[in-house]
Amino acid sequence: MKWNELHSDACPVARGLSVIGDRWTMMIVRECFLGVRRFDEMQARLGITRHVLADRLRKLEADGVLHREAYQDRPLRYEYRLTAKGKALHPVLVTLIDWANVHVPGDQESSITLLNRRTQTPLTPVLIDVETGDEITHLSVTPLGS
Repeated sequence: MKWNELHSDACPVARGLSVIGDRWTMMIVRECFLGVRRFDEMQARLGITRHVLADRLRKLEADGVLHREAYQDRPLRYEYRLTAKGKALHPVLVTLIDWANVHVPGDQESSITLLNRRTQTPLTPVLIDVETGDEITHLSVTPLGS
């Protein structure tokens, strides 16, 4: 199956990866959550080529994850903001950060520490079922389908 065919696949993992599955996309989404909205600043922080960044931003906009807003007329310049669909990726990003900090330690201290906004203490995310309040783990879920 070709990469661009995943968008209509029956598997939700395949469909999700069709939007966020390349190596730069979640890094761009991370930057947006960190308040970076302008092309030049994203490029400088990520060390990504202009061509690749422009391509990923266009794809994220087409997929409804980001929208562009003009912030300058001459020359015309845009900033990129998360849509509701983009903001819904926050738990994915937080979980990925926590997973990487625990299971893929780097040579240096992590550049991102998750803090509780109210207490300013480190936090560990937990996935909870809204109906029961039970923690969701690989042992507590039975997936339907294949």
